[in-house]
Amino acid sequence: MSQAAASSIELRTSPHLRSPKTVDVIMRNVVYALLPICAFAVWNFGISALALIVVCTGVAVLTEHVYCVFAKKPTTVGDWSVVITGILVALILPPALPLWMAAVTSFISVALGKIFFGGLGYNVFNPALVGRAFSQVAFTLPMTTWTPAQLPGRFFEFIPTSLTIPFLEPGSLQGWLSSVAPDGWTGATPLQLMKSEQTGTEVSQLLFGSVAGSTGETAAVLILVCGLYLVVRKMMNWRITFSILVTAALFSWLFYVIDPSQYPDPVFMLGAGSLMLGAVFMATDMVSSPETRLGVWVYGVFIGVMVVVIRLFGGLPEGVMYAILLGNAVSPLISRVTQPKTYGAVRKNRKQAKEGV
Repeated sequence: MSQAAASSIELRTSPHLRSPKTVDVIMRNVVYALLPICAFAVWNFGISALALIVVCTGVAVLTEHVYCVFAKKPTTVGDWSVVITGILVALILPPALPLWMAAVTSFISVALGKIFFGGLGYNVFNPALVGRAFSQVAFTLPMTTWTPAQLPGRFFEFIPTSLTIPFLEPGSLQGWLSSVAPDGWTGATPLQLMKSEQTGTEVSQLLFGSVAGSTGETAAVLILVCGLYLVVRKMMNWRITFSILVTAALFSWLFYVIDPSQYPDPVFMLGAGSLMLGAVFMATDMVSSPETRLGVWVYGVFIGVMVVVIRLFGGLPEGVMYAILLGNAVSPLISRVTQPKTYGAVRKNRKQAKEGV
């Protein structure tokens, strides 16, 4: 080999094969997938939902940008990850939540759920769920107050509690609902009705979103379609979503077979609440989910079981948030236990490991 040819050789560390799908490209496509859900949320709950999405996203972006300025580092809002956090925060909050509470929730999600752990790639828990868990404790009553979907006049007036002045008691919805909603309408979610009154909900309402609930959790079919877009683009691990949904369906079916009068059927379990949104867009967070092929299946089964257990036997009607946060907590352990054996390596037994062989 000539000296000229030798001098042109470049030595580089792995990885030698690089994917054209950078972080910002993946995150931007997740935002695209969330936009139809946002649009349906506005259709369902009107300008209050629109304001909620704008406020949560704006506060999330501003929080991360201000942190970067004070930390004297380049702003990271361009990778779109904080936009996803802001949108998800809005979608998992009640549409009637006061906007100042939504802003606090979004700030906590980014500051405590993401920045505190070191930023993108280091967060242990899904940031949006960290914020919601905080608000579930700090603002318990507003976080469990719901309004019916598709109320008349929703595009022309806010839900009264949306514009509540900070630190004052939110205004009552009772008088407002009586003036805009037909008699007999209720703001209770399908899970609340099942938990307290053993009353089911029509499958069509669960699948297509004409029910009370969090801003973006009501349309199960639409959420699945948006998730399918990411699967086709190979930007989401479908194994996590699939294992969560199948596990939840099979586990709830066992209880339904035992006592159909007390326990809901699997279709209700899948369509009600935030299971679909959580399984598609939050449990699949690349940072807080396991890294191994076997690990993601174990992770999904764990979350699916926990959702059913909390819903059926817990004090609250919903359990997706806690199930995913628990899954995030055990994710590092799952990755460690399911780590495949290195080619050519010989596993040590306990005696050899103890003796340091």
